Amino acid sequence: MCASALTLLEDAAERYPDKPAIVDEWGASTFAELRDLARRIGSGLVERGYAASPVVVVLEKGSRALAAMMGVLYAGGCYVPIDPVAAPARLAPVCQVLAGPAVITDARAGELPAGDARETFDVEELLRSAVDPVELERIRDHALDTDPAYVLFTSGSTGTPKGVAVCHRAIVEFIDSFTSLFGIAEDDVIANQAPFDFDVSVKDIYSSFATGATLVILPRRLFSEPARLVEALVEHRATTLTWAVAALCLVSSLHALEGVDLSGLRRVLFSGETMPARHLATWLEHAPEAEFVNLYGPTEVTCNCLYHRIDRNRSYAEGIPLGVPFPNHEVMLLDEQMHPVTEPGGVGELYVRTPQLALGYMGDAERTAEAFIQNPLNPWVPETVYRTGDLARLTAGGELIFSGRHDNQIKHLGHRIELEEIDGAIERLDGVSRCRCAYDERRHRIFAFFEGTAGLDELAHAAQASLPSHLTPNAFVSVERMPLTKNGKVDRRALLETVRARRRR
Repeated sequence: MCASALTLLEDAAERYPDKPAIVDEWGASTFAELRDLARRIGSGLVERGYAASPVVVVLEKGSRALAAMMGVLYAGGCYVPIDPVAAPARLAPVCQVLAGPAVITDARAGELPAGDARETFDVEELLRSAVDPVELERIRDHALDTDPAYVLFTSGSTGTPKGVAVCHRAIVEFIDSFTSLFGIAEDDVIANQAPFDFDVSVKDIYSSFATGATLVILPRRLFSEPARLVEALVEHRATTLTWAVAALCLVSSLHALEGVDLSGLRRVLFSGETMPARHLATWLEHAPEAEFVNLYGPTEVTCNCLYHRIDRNRSYAEGIPLGVPFPNHEVMLLDEQMHPVTEPGGVGELYVRTPQLALGYMGDAERTAEAFIQNPLNPWVPETVYRTGDLARLTAGGELIFSGRHDNQIKHLGHRIELEEIDGAIERLDGVSRCRCAYDERRHRIFAFFEGTAGLDELAHAAQASLPSHLTPNAFVSVERMPLTKNGKVDRRALLETVRARRRR
């Protein structure tokens, strides 16, 4: 039998049948119960004519959503999770790309907009299906480990969402490396922050299956109440956080860690954007026993390709390195002529070479061909690498420091500038805990939005004294809290819109 993401769940159900696999706000399900629920849903989908099909899952995070996703795999298809909060805007374009898929939902998800779905099924209806072991086995016998397991839709730079399709083999191989590198085991409790349509959750879900660790779903409302959120971590005895940087910053910026015993935390793995040094220092202080790891990698490489273990005795004055490659990965830093960057201080684009690359973008051959290209350093045989669009700088010590994205690269006063470079410089100034810059192309002005206690005048003077003129923001804006995208990253467009909205008044 080929490598299947389902084998991770099935092996856990055999080894730990009565152990809680997932705990949500409605209760808990054991590994055996989760497997059995998934088999019912898979049989129900096959009975209704949806074998080997993409199926959209619009359910609140929890055991029902997880059973539905695994049920789609039992039916030989690939699941396409959509957060119910995002469904009103996201469901129609996703259904259009997938050419009318089935949708699984329930009453908790709320009323869905009329879209291009062929049929909509209530998850409770599918759970009443009888398991058809013969048909499920037939489907498994014909499956390949290169079949897509899930499709995650990310926001494209054109505004049209891109459906990143990832196969079974990539999941199994990545999770084997991930759990081994970071020592995740049966006695761990993984506290989930990420929505199921964000690839950080892939690590939470399949690490639980691969090791027998319990997955605790933290209700989304807790992320509006950081003090209660931290209490929940203590209550559930969480040992593992694989969170977006913005979620960690939310907790530390509102002082929710004060007076809390987080000695049970074993590891904090963060990704999504650059971790501000002051927020990292706060977490290191309040979780003294935990290992902290910076993870890097886009959805198209199956979660991550680089990692850096934080050294508690290092200042990280140059920034936190992206780290070293995961097993069976090569990450190349290439200049605009596709030549390797070798000089210290040189900036290039990151390209990833690994058998764990995504299959491509669903229904979008043109954008797939633009991003998944022939390895420019291998002229002899066909070999695909992923062009990330991310920029990095090579240090004298041979480390890679994230330097922004091509999308965040601007032309200002005749200079090519990465906004992330200014972010980092402002965050090193006194009284600033976090900074994100945005560029108004119509007015040719750089706005620096910051969290912290610094006064606007003193910050402007400090920036002028420490930055060259072309990197100095034209205006500073104090914000109580950074707006976030649905994937937990700071929304620079929303920040800039607040300035434009003030001018329109």
